[in-house]
Amino acid sequence: MTSENWLQEITLPGKTVTLIPLRSEHAEELGKVCADGELWKLWYTSVPTKSSVESYIATALKEQQAGASLPFAVMLNATRQIVGTTRFCRADNQHHRVEIGFTWYAKSVQKTAVNTECKYLLLQHAFEQLAAIAVEFRTHWHNHTSRAAIARLGAKQDGVLRNMQKDPDGACRDTVIFSIIDSEWPTVKKSLNFKMGQYPR
Repeated sequence: MTSENWLQEITLPGKTVTLIPLRSEHAEELGKVCADGELWKLWYTSVPTKSSVESYIATALKEQQAGASLPFAVMLNATRQIVGTTRFCRADNQHHRVEIGFTWYAKSVQKTAVNTECKYLLLQHAFEQLAAIAVEFRTHWHNHTSRAAIARLGAKQDGVLRNMQKDPDGACRDTVIFSIIDSEWPTVKKSLNFKMGQYPR
């Protein structure tokens, strides 16, 4: 697989969810998702509002065209309902390193099997099909829920980028970086399979 075509559009099926290529026509459903719990009110995340979902998707698809991202809509298998979105991003096509980010779900499916299986599907694809050498996760210093969830996956904290960027209101953001490297994947995979077995089906 050459660096030029490293991230190729794909559907990733699981038992609870299927990750399908993000499309502009998902805007209406994702508008309902971000309204479920008014996710945009969480100041330490970058979830769009119902009115900005279309531009959010357009930006994701533009990054996909550039080879930097591969965005997905998260679909519940039981109902075919879209309940969130996630993506590969910051792709290093030469060295095969990538980040999993821009992940958010309807409040109604949070703390269920959805996130664990989404991460499993993405990590499995990255390490077993894309031959990634490392998969990265980034989150806001103040997003303690996200930091704990990333650590539970088996990722290790690499460090903190102080004043990495400015938020729209001018406040500076510290970003915590975690990663899983290729040699750790077999153990992480075993752990995630065990966790997924604990959720009711």
